[in-house]
Amino acid sequence: MVKKSVFVGLSAVVFACAPDTKKTNNEATDMTLEYPKTATCDSSYSYFGTTVKDPYGWLEDDYSEQTNAWVKVQNALTESYLAKIPQREKIKQRLTQVWNYEKYSVPFTRGGITYYFKNDGIQNQSVLYKLDANGKEQLVLDPNTLSKDGTVALGVTSFSKDGKYMAYATAAAGSDWEKIQILDMSTGKNLPDLIEWVKFSGIAWEGDGFYYSAYDAPKKGEEYSQKNEFHKIKFHRLGTDYKTDEVVYSDPKNGQKTFGAMTSKDEEYLFVQASEGTSGSSVHFRKRGTKNFVAIDPKFNSENNIIGHYKGKIYLQTNNGAPNWKLVAIDPAKPTQKDWQTIVPEKEHYLQSVTLADGKMLVVYLENVANHLYAYDLGGKMLSEINLPAFGNINAIEADEDKKEAYFGYTNFTTPTCAYKLDVSTGKAAIFRQPKVDFKSADFETVQVFYTSKDGTKVPMFITSKKGVKKDGNNPTFLYGYGGFNISIQPNFAIDFIPFLEAGGVYAVANIRGGSEFGETWHEAGIKMSKQNVFDDFISAAEYLIKEKYTSSQKLAVHGRSNGGLLIGAVMTQRPDLFKVCLPKVGVLDMLRYHKFTIGWAWASDYGRSDDNEEMFRYLMTYSPLHAATKQEYPATMVITGDHDDRVVPAHSFKFGATLQANQMGKQPVLIRIDVNAGHGAGKPVAKQIAEYTDQWAFVFKHLGVN
Repeated sequence: MVKKSVFVGLSAVVFACAPDTKKTNNEATDMTLEYPKTATCDSSYSYFGTTVKDPYGWLEDDYSEQTNAWVKVQNALTESYLAKIPQREKIKQRLTQVWNYEKYSVPFTRGGITYYFKNDGIQNQSVLYKLDANGKEQLVLDPNTLSKDGTVALGVTSFSKDGKYMAYATAAAGSDWEKIQILDMSTGKNLPDLIEWVKFSGIAWEGDGFYYSAYDAPKKGEEYSQKNEFHKIKFHRLGTDYKTDEVVYSDPKNGQKTFGAMTSKDEEYLFVQASEGTSGSSVHFRKRGTKNFVAIDPKFNSENNIIGHYKGKIYLQTNNGAPNWKLVAIDPAKPTQKDWQTIVPEKEHYLQSVTLADGKMLVVYLENVANHLYAYDLGGKMLSEINLPAFGNINAIEADEDKKEAYFGYTNFTTPTCAYKLDVSTGKAAIFRQPKVDFKSADFETVQVFYTSKDGTKVPMFITSKKGVKKDGNNPTFLYGYGGFNISIQPNFAIDFIPFLEAGGVYAVANIRGGSEFGETWHEAGIKMSKQNVFDDFISAAEYLIKEKYTSSQKLAVHGRSNGGLLIGAVMTQRPDLFKVCLPKVGVLDMLRYHKFTIGWAWASDYGRSDDNEEMFRYLMTYSPLHAATKQEYPATMVITGDHDDRVVPAHSFKFGATLQANQMGKQPVLIRIDVNAGHGAGKPVAKQIAEYTDQWAFVFKHLGVN
C-alpha cells in the first residue's frame, strides 16, 4: 500500500463560522448550522489496483497546529449548539444529584488485610481503603491527590506476598501509558522506584520484585501516536533503576504480539500468555530458579486463561476444542495437551470464569446473558448453586485458594453493584456493602426478548423501562450495542441513564453477534467476512422495537463506543432512515487504516486488514463508515472522542465527522465533541463523565422531544 501524493493546502485548515441563530419553521430552539470549512488534501492510497482518496488525512496528525485549530472551532460550534438546549442544565443537575452516592468495589484480602475502593459520591477518582483489626476504615491511597483536575487515574494494584509493599500503576489524561510506583505499607510512602512506558500490563510479584509488560520508550512527541510494537515482559527488583530491568520474555522477530505475566500464589511458577491479536493466545511457564519456558499451548488458535497452581496442578480455562469453554488440570511435568485432564467439560452454556476458593472452585456460567454462580469441588463435581437476586451480572469475584471467605459484586440494569460476602464452605452469601441511590428502581423493570435477525438467527435483547410502559410507538428509546472481541454486554447499572429512564425513556441493549454471549461460535459469527451480521443484528433490533411499538424511527437514538462506535458508524451509513439520533463514541471508523495506529494492528483478528488480500479489502470497503458516507440525509449525529485517546486514535472521529459534515444533505446537525485532556474512557474523572453525559443526553432529549 503506497501513499501516492502529499498533503496540500494546510495553511487554510479551518474558517471559523458562527452558527446562524435564526429560528427555523419547525422548532423554536432549532438552529441552521454553518459548519467550519475543513480543508482537504491531495492524499490517496492504492489497494490492489484501486485508488482510495483520503482528503482529510492531515487530521491523522493529532497534535499539529492545524489539527488543534480544527478541534477548537469544532468544539466551539458544538458548545454553541448544546448551550441553547433548555434541558441541558436540568440534566446536569439531576446527574450530579444521582451520581452522589457512596460506591464500593468488591473487597479483596492481601496479607490478611481486607482492602476496597470507595467513592464518597462525586470524587473524581475512587480511593483505596483498608480495614484495621477493629474493622475501622483507614486510608491507603487517594488518587485525587495525584493531580489537580483528577485526570491521573489509578490502574492495577498488586501486593507483595508478605503484604509489605503495594505496586500500583497510574495513567494521565486517559492514556494507556502507565507508570508503576511502589508504596511501603508500613510507612505509607513511596519507594524511590519509578517505572515508565508501561502498557497493557499486570504486576506479578516474585520475591523482592515483580514482572510487568512494557514497550521501549517512544521518541519525543510520539507518546500518543507510536505504533505499539515489540512488547516485552520485564522483571523489576526493588531499589534498582527500571532502565536496567531484565527482559524476561519477548519476540524480537515479531513485533505484533502482546505478553502478560502471572505468578502462582506460592510464587513458584511464572506464567506467560502471548497474543497475536485480541483472539487466541499461547501459554508458557517456568519454575522459579530456572530460565527456560515450557509450553502448555504454544499455538494461537484458541484462548486460554490461567486460573492458578494449586496442590501440584495447573488449572487452565480454555476454548481449545470447546467453543463454550472448559476447565482442565495440567501436571507441570507433563504439560502437553494429550495429558490434560478435563475437570469441567464444555456444556450448553458459556463457562465465563473460574476462581479457586477454600479448596474448591467458584464457577460462573453465562446462561442467556445472565450469570449463574456455582460451587464445584476440584474434581469437577457441582456441589451447589449460589442463590443470586433477579437476573444480572457478577462483575467481580475475589477469593483465596485456602480461605472460605470470598467476595463478589452483583448488578443489573436497575440496581447498582452490591458487594456480597460469601462463605464458600456453606454457599451462603450476605450483603457486605449496599449502595443507596436516589432512584426508585422498583418503578422500573427489565424484560428479555429474542428477535429474528436478517439471516434468521435469534438474538437476545434487554429492554428496561418504567413498569407498564405503553406500546404506542411514541416512547423515546435508546438502543445500545457492541458486537465484537468476545465481549458480552451483560446487565449492568449505568448512573447516567437515570434521567432518561425517569423521563419515560426506554433503554434497550441488543446482544448482537461478535461478542461472547453464547461462546466462541457467537463471536466468530460476527468477525472478518461475517462482520455484516453484527450490523444486521443491530438493524433488526431497531426494527423489532419499532414493529412492537416501543418506539418509532423518529423517537429512536442509537449509541456505541469503541468497536460499538464502528457499529453506529456502519448502521447510520447503511440505514440512515431508521434512526433519529446517532452517537458514535471513540469509534473505529476508518477500516482501511485502523491497523496503522498504536495498538490497532491487534484488532485484525476480528476485522481482517485491507492489505490481507483483495477480497478482504473490498469487504472492508463495503462497511467502513468513513468510506461508506455519501451525500444523503443523516440523522442528528454527535461524534464523541478524546484528544488523548491512544487506543482508538481521535483521527478516526475527526475524519468521519468532517466527512459527515461535508455530505449531510438533511437539516439535522452533525457535530463532533472532542474531550480535551481525555482518552478512550478508562479512568476519566467523574467531573468529565458528568459533563460528557450531560451533553449526550441534552442532544438526545432535544432530538427525541423529551422534556
